[in-house]
Amino acid sequence: MKVLILSTFQTSGGAAIAATRLIHALQKNGVEASMLCRKNISFGPAGLRKQSWTSIFERAFIWMCNGFSTRNLWATDIALFGQDITHTREYQEANVIHLHWVNQGFITLASIQKMLDDGKKVVWTMHDAWNAMGAYHLKIQQKDDYLERSTRKRKQRLYTGSRIQFVTCSRWLMNEALTSPLMVGQNVVAIPNPIDTDIFKPVPHANRRRVLFVAQFVNNPMKGMEYLDEAAKIINDNVTEFGHIEILALGRDIPYISDTHEMARLYASVDAFVLPSLSENLPNTIMEAMACGTPCVGFHIGGIPEMIDHLENGYLANYKDSQDLAKGILYVLDEANHERLCKSAREKVMKCYSEKSVAEQYLQIYQGVKIS
Repeated sequence: MKVLILSTFQTSGGAAIAATRLIHALQKNGVEASMLCRKNISFGPAGLRKQSWTSIFERAFIWMCNGFSTRNLWATDIALFGQDITHTREYQEANVIHLHWVNQGFITLASIQKMLDDGKKVVWTMHDAWNAMGAYHLKIQQKDDYLERSTRKRKQRLYTGSRIQFVTCSRWLMNEALTSPLMVGQNVVAIPNPIDTDIFKPVPHANRRRVLFVAQFVNNPMKGMEYLDEAAKIINDNVTEFGHIEILALGRDIPYISDTHEMARLYASVDAFVLPSLSENLPNTIMEAMACGTPCVGFHIGGIPEMIDHLENGYLANYKDSQDLAKGILYVLDEANHERLCKSAREKVMKCYSEKSVAEQYLQIYQGVKIS
């Protein structure tokens, strides 16, 4: 069996990181797997260098359809413009085509139909709700416009009678997807992303009451930085009572780190990790921190409650509640048995997200074995 994984990006963004980690997990567990990503522009304005020509054409089409407005320009995908991968050796030799996040001018809905017509087994891992919606990725951004309706109709034609196996990274997203009329009668299962626990592992360090926040784009309002700032102010206004706490935001207080091993060392060097996101599937950052034995704090939203066991390996704060977020940070730092929280965090990852565990579940999917 040969598996071809498709992802728009290789390392940029959580979905791309998850896809790259999966191919390594599969290869370590005896699966012959390869990966294709969208080709990048190597010249031109810096803002375009991560885009392909097909992505630029699609953005221009969306821009015109939106009345020449840039609102939601990068939150909208129609899978109408893309690249032909069917001529590649990897595609021709593969038995299984495993799609991940393939938007922004990489794989079109028409291309996926051709994969099915060619007799390929198609597995599609959902990293957000786009598969179950029309043109938008998040329900909070969705509006009933031409692009939404037309993309939804094309998806309906593709899904009807298809043999696509959909996979979500969290049970939360699976349940969300199954509420969509588009997913009626579709095969949907939940399998988490894997992580290399030999890289992300605990390292002994002195307890200095340091808290870490990580996001690809710190200023993205969906990452909830304003709530973390408010929580920090609550803590700092009571510094005599609570003692000094240092909150580090990667990309704001400290430079962005691209090296995986260095990032793992950073997770392992802090005493708590906080992710105040307003919408999340199964965030890699929480998984990485927990693998390093670092307790986590996050809002009770999306797939986060599947990762953080409240008061066992971290703290689940009330949604958009800065006061409770501050309470969670203090609980994790001041819990009498902080060592217990750290140990529980690592054990949760080893049990649920190890490369071997995730690879075995996907292998069953590739072989046509139904899992629940």
